[in-house]
Amino acid sequence: MTTPAPPALSPQDEARLIALFNAGRHADLERLARDFTRQHPQSGFAWKVLGTAQMLQRKDGVAALRQAAELMPDDAESWSNLGNAQKAQGALADAEASHRRAVQLRPTEALKHYNLATVLAERGQLRDAEAAYREALRLQPGLTDAHHNLGLVLEQDARDAEAATAYRAAIALQPTHANALCNLGAVLGRLGQFAEAQSALRQALALDPRLAQAHHNLGVVCCHMHALDEACAALRTAAKLDPQDAEARQALGDVLRQMRRYDEATLTLKRALALNPQHADAWVDLGNVHKDLGELDEAIACYERAKNISPEQPEPHHTLLMTGNYLPDMDSARLLAQAKAFGAWASARAEGHRFTDWPNTLEPDRTLRIGLVSGDLYAHPVGHFLEGAMRSLHALAGERLRLFAYATQPFRDALTERLQACTHGWQTVAGWSDLALAERIRADGIDILIDLSGHTAHNRLPMFALKPAPVQLSWLGYFATTGLAEMDHLLADPVCLPPELEGHFTEHIWRLPETRLCFTPPQDDVPVAPLPALKHGGITFGCFNNLSKVHEGVVTLWCRILQAVPNSRLLLKAPQLASAQVRQAMQARFRAHGVSGERLLLQTPSTRTEYLQAYAQVDIALDPFPFTGGTTSAEGLWMGVPVLTLAGQSLIARQGVGLMVNAGLPDWVADTPDDCVAKAVAHTADLAKLATLRSGLRAQLMRSPLFDAQRFAHHLDAALRGMWRAHCERQR
Repeated sequence: MTTPAPPALSPQDEARLIALFNAGRHADLERLARDFTRQHPQSGFAWKVLGTAQMLQRKDGVAALRQAAELMPDDAESWSNLGNAQKAQGALADAEASHRRAVQLRPTEALKHYNLATVLAERGQLRDAEAAYREALRLQPGLTDAHHNLGLVLEQDARDAEAATAYRAAIALQPTHANALCNLGAVLGRLGQFAEAQSALRQALALDPRLAQAHHNLGVVCCHMHALDEACAALRTAAKLDPQDAEARQALGDVLRQMRRYDEATLTLKRALALNPQHADAWVDLGNVHKDLGELDEAIACYERAKNISPEQPEPHHTLLMTGNYLPDMDSARLLAQAKAFGAWASARAEGHRFTDWPNTLEPDRTLRIGLVSGDLYAHPVGHFLEGAMRSLHALAGERLRLFAYATQPFRDALTERLQACTHGWQTVAGWSDLALAERIRADGIDILIDLSGHTAHNRLPMFALKPAPVQLSWLGYFATTGLAEMDHLLADPVCLPPELEGHFTEHIWRLPETRLCFTPPQDDVPVAPLPALKHGGITFGCFNNLSKVHEGVVTLWCRILQAVPNSRLLLKAPQLASAQVRQAMQARFRAHGVSGERLLLQTPSTRTEYLQAYAQVDIALDPFPFTGGTTSAEGLWMGVPVLTLAGQSLIARQGVGLMVNAGLPDWVADTPDDCVAKAVAHTADLAKLATLRSGLRAQLMRSPLFDAQRFAHHLDAALRGMWRAHCERQR
């Protein structure tokens, strides 16, 4: 005789459960539902209510909801609730399967697609999550959170412009959605729409003054705008509101570094790392503090730590390679090996997406489309070198050549406007994914794509690994190999890069006939001042380079020069000297070599006009090594100040040689430290000759390859055409 199955829940029992649910009495609901599952173990509804009650109390409802789904396999709500419970427990694969079953049962219900999308997003399946959110919105366009969450997914996928559209849609439906306003401000800041970004963030803060992320995002936007005081204030507020947030302290630490408040920056970054020792960006920023202070070994240790924590991120690779160029004892073979390792890493990331053929017509003499990729298209050393050459190239080439620029960060100034006027197309691509940028470059039909950054800030070298253009070239902003197999050429010259140094590069070396650099005369109307030694009776040497270049070997040589030239002194002007800590340390370093503080003049940063005027105090500039000056040397020459440089055995160590030779000053190049001291003594022995050189140097420069932009443009035009013809020949 079989035992009869217990009766199903009565309508009255179901009503009791529903009443408790509606009253929010979740504990009572759980107890009653559990009683019903004992009395009616085959009641899927009772199991569903039990699991739901447990979830509402932040308990594990997976077992009860799984039982409900098994008893009611065609009940979409049970599968959906089970998926939510599994997601809450971190069982994302199971949650995805449950939500897919719910979607299968109720394909026209927007919330089922929405729930699936939340799990897919958490699993990092961004494109699938995007599709699910879009389907939810197709079914229910007024689903505010779906618009907002779609924005989050698009932002994670580095599609900031599309994310902004999604956030705006959420705000249109719910103008008081503070989080949507907060996130909109962040993406607009990255897109360079600073006024709109600040407006959105201030609206978010008006709605919720304690929204720490909005203060954080406002600080980041202000930093993009170079408004560091405002950035610092906003980030301090963010850190105060959320004391456990390592992100706010990391961002604040970097802003403090840029403000040259190194003690505070170090303390803040160490607090961020105490909160999250695995915060790779904080390790990079701490490394940058050490680099600014000239503590290069400590900087490299921080960058190595960041790379070990986050090997998939490009920034630690870039900072390691960049800093390696500052080291006086860095083996070129080691630098090359590190660059090749980066190249292999970037190529592996590009696998499956790399372009191997291009639609560009293989006609050697047709109009060429030249793309420039840089984050330095403003009043920056790259911008100062680029402006004259770009303007002359634009005027010279006419219809033979068209320039397109891809600005990888959003800041703009007057120089940006002048550069943009030389282009046929300009696109700010901050926030774009590598693939999106590569596809845009390919769609623009770029024939030769020029990297102007190398491993410096805001570079897009991983995008170059996708090979969006048939010919790719590295030039100007960097001074060593990129390490990328996909970078076809590196632009150099015979002086900076003689044939015996070609082995330091993975790229084919394409030499311009005279110089790889052509400087744009400053717009600031600052005349050349008389030789200061004639007035003061003693020589003033000077160096306006970043102090990260001034390692102990440089200090030792400069002290020898000061001791060899009686009554001489040294003027240093650098951003780091805004810090009292750095000024005291620099004085101590020179005192250790017997040079008193009275002979050391330390000046803080200033406007460019004031910076150029400061050369009126300098008779002779001293070049650091092996990382020699570029912009500082060109500006010094423009102000009538010759630069004494020590030739080295790398492109960057010979940059000073190239500048002096092309300026017509080869006798200012020393081959050894002893030769450098001897030349300093010889050049200071005849003040009349030094004064004559100073007064006529600007006119001499304007006739030289270093400042003759039209001449340089002819050479660059010929090089670009030669590269294209070589490519066409190889493809036949």
